[in-house]
Amino acid sequence: MRILTLLVRHSTDKYKGVEDIEVFFERQMPLVQRDLVIIDNSLPEDYEEVAGQNRILIGGSNAQREFSSWDSGIAYIGRRLGDYDLVHLATEAFNTLYTRYLDRINKDTLGLILRRGAAVGHIDYYNEPITVFGRQSRAWLRSSFVFLPPAEVKMLGSLVSVADGGEIFTHDPVSPFRSDAPLSPNYRQYLLDWLTGPGTGQGVQWHSRFALSEDTLPWFEAKALSIVNEHLLSIRLRTQGCALVDATWLAGRAEELAQTHQPLGAIPGWRTQLVSKQDCPVSADLLFHHVI
Repeated sequence: MRILTLLVRHSTDKYKGVEDIEVFFERQMPLVQRDLVIIDNSLPEDYEEVAGQNRILIGGSNAQREFSSWDSGIAYIGRRLGDYDLVHLATEAFNTLYTRYLDRINKDTLGLILRRGAAVGHIDYYNEPITVFGRQSRAWLRSSFVFLPPAEVKMLGSLVSVADGGEIFTHDPVSPFRSDAPLSPNYRQYLLDWLTGPGTGQGVQWHSRFALSEDTLPWFEAKALSIVNEHLLSIRLRTQGCALVDATWLAGRAEELAQTHQPLGAIPGWRTQLVSKQDCPVSADLLFHHVI
């Protein structure tokens, strides 16, 4: 198995992204062949430096944060992308908030989805469905740590779904969303509550929340647009036929299939995955309350 990691960071001041990636692979997949491209979007886009064995540091676009930076990394790799079995998208902050799923990702679990239209990571969901740019959705893959086939990456084209927040924001901290913004009212509230308030009603708060003001408004708009791009990435993957796969559910299936030597078979929807995984913290009634 050969894996390409595209790790996005913004300087080295806040997180230990490279070190955390190395620890992850040495612990979980020490024998896989892998290359690491570190995309630092605080550096000029034409920057390039050999940073170690099988490790390159390049500059990248920060126009749309990690999504435009991944585009820079993919452009740098070019036709070599097809030489890999899996592309690993990661950000320097992947080792924050809920991280237990990282312990379930290894060569055996990822081997189940090789040469399949599937993306593996941690599935998050809202308590209620939201609408974003005309698409109804509720669940998405946390984009800070995702494995997917090169073919799916190529099919996506750019990983940036919304390049400009002009349709979304008013540039007014008192009422930051346009009345005609292509986001449902509850999605707007989820974004506000996650970035500046008590969270989205699931007992978890973002580690970097802040008060919304004139000074913090640009940061709010940039981060909210990143969350929109994260959700749209999952929607686009589903649209092109790529299944979203929760890593914890997949690890459980790998353990079961190891006894029978059977292939993975059909991949169920995200609700079934979350309800059936061993450490599911929610009830089936909550997950299936809204069928979308």
